[in-house]
Order: sequence, then structure tokens, then C-alpha cells
Amino acid sequence: MSLSPEEEIKMAARVQAIDEWLPQTQCTQCSYPRCQEYAVAIAAGEADINQCPPGGDITIRGLASLLGKIGKPLNPEFGVHKTKQVAVIDEAVCIGCVMCIKACPTDAIIGTAKAMHTVIEQDCTGCELCVEPCPVDCIDMVEQQQSPDLTWRWPDYSPAATARARRQTVAKLAREQQREHDKSSLHKLRELRQQKGSDQIKQDIAAALERVAARTDTSPADSDTKK
Repeated sequence: MSLSPEEEIKMAARVQAIDEWLPQTQCTQCSYPRCQEYAVAIAAGEADINQCPPGGDITIRGLASLLGKIGKPLNPEFGVHKTKQVAVIDEAVCIGCVMCIKACPTDAIIGTAKAMHTVIEQDCTGCELCVEPCPVDCIDMVEQQQSPDLTWRWPDYSPAATARARRQTVAKLAREQQREHDKSSLHKLRELRQQKGSDQIKQDIAAALERVAARTDTSPADSDTKK
């Protein structure tokens, strides 16, 4: 069902408000690939408010209050709440396969192919998505020493950390989308080359440029000027 412009504005505001109650770990435990997509599903009535283990009871109570719902326990089907941890790479064992870099939703791991990787601790959300892809089991999750902000909702996730994780996730998704677009464009060009050959493509482009130039030369403004 399509929404009116006013309804779309209200829905966007609702999604944003819900997303503010998610700690932005991007861990996928809620069954959605990103926190923002879980927020969209909650707003649409397609997901429950108790599917976020990192947020735990704090997130559930916040969402219940925001949406006028009754609070409920965390659904164990989606995991259990635990203290935030961060990934640590055993750099002596790391083979530089970049699998963890691809898996990290917030670009918290740096390194290049066949070179040592390392984790930027402040950017790691503790999502654990880098652990399974590692072929040499050189990544461990360790508890992070906390300095809780008593004015903030979560003891494990600061306002700055959640905002940074959200920004970095959006930035990585944008880069991936651009990369896919570039791949698609390159693939189409390669198909054209196979079908027509490079010389024919160059001829087609030259002909198109000539048509544009011809239209520009015979534009109404030029005709009026000549008169």
C-alpha cells in the first residue's frame, strides 16, 4: 500500500525515533541486516520490539514507551544480552585474507590483502560478524573496559559511539552500492564490446555527439540570432 506524502514524512520520523533506541551494533541478531532496517520493520508492524539482544531490556522499555506498547522480555530466539565486547586480531596468526574487513559493517578493521589486519577499538561495535569468516580463527571477542555515561541510556554504548556507528554503516553501504553500480556499468560495456566491437562503439558515440552538436547548432535561440 502506497503512502501519501504526509504519511511518508510521519513514517520516516517514526523510523528515526525507533532507530535511536537501537545501539547500532549492526549485528544482524534481530534477523535484519542493519539496525535501520529493523527499525523500518518495527514501524511497519512487521517485527516485534524485543529482537535486539545488544539493546536488551533498555531498548525494549524505550521502544515500548515510544510506541505505546506493553514491555516484554527479550525473545531468546534472537540471542541473549551480554556486556559489550570488541574484536581483537592475533596479528601473528593473521594471513591478511580481508574476509573480516568485508564482514565488518562499520569499517572498524583496517589492513590490505596479504598484510596484517587490526581493529580500531573505538569503531568496533562488538557485532561478532568478523569471527566466523576468519579461516585461521585469529579473532577473539574480549570485554571492553567501560566508562559509563550515567546520563545516557546504555552503559555499553555511548551517544558518540552509536552516532559514529550509524554514520560509518551508511557510508559503507553507499560505497558498496556505488561499487555494484560501477560493476554493472562495466559489465554492460563489456557486453556491448562483445556484441558490437570497440570500433563500432566508438563510431556510435561519435555519431551521437554529432547529433547533439547538430541540434545545438539549429536551436531556436540560434535561429532568432541569425534573423
